[in-house]
Amino acid sequence: MALLSDPRVMTAAGGGDRAESVRSGLVVLESLAEPEDWVLVHDAARPCLPLTNLVGFIKTITDSGVGGLLAQPCTDTLKVVDEGGVVASTLDRTTIWRAQTPQMFRLGILCAALDQARAEGAKVTDEASAVEAAGYPVQVLEGPASNIKVTVPDDLELVKFHLRRMREDKR
Repeated sequence: MALLSDPRVMTAAGGGDRAESVRSGLVVLESLAEPEDWVLVHDAARPCLPLTNLVGFIKTITDSGVGGLLAQPCTDTLKVVDEGGVVASTLDRTTIWRAQTPQMFRLGILCAALDQARAEGAKVTDEASAVEAAGYPVQVLEGPASNIKVTVPDDLELVKFHLRRMREDKR
């Protein structure tokens, strides 16, 4: 692939989980960037993020100086269920947000947070959780509903819909 021969493209080996893969990529960046430089992590599994949302997110985060992530407020009622399949409680959905990417943090903070999480044996499913656990504030910005994550085959039809709509909007 011609893109991979571009000298601006660098690769890093993936890891056993998301945190290891991200940390592997950050190792490459650490030799090229300063700890206070911003790093943006985005899932390839989220292909429907409009450029205007990305630009707005980057501007808001850099202007605030606080790392953050895109997320969607939860509209469903969420239940906590015990081992027997019985509802133990209902969560207050007004305080629940579904994390998305991109997530953006300063390189030094993100590296330290991921290293700390690994040392503590913490399960890290996104960068924000590692940064939160390390004691740093994490800003949440509302992301678009179209920024879905492709997880199961049925998601592909929804992705096709959103990509088609995004293409039509550009016309």
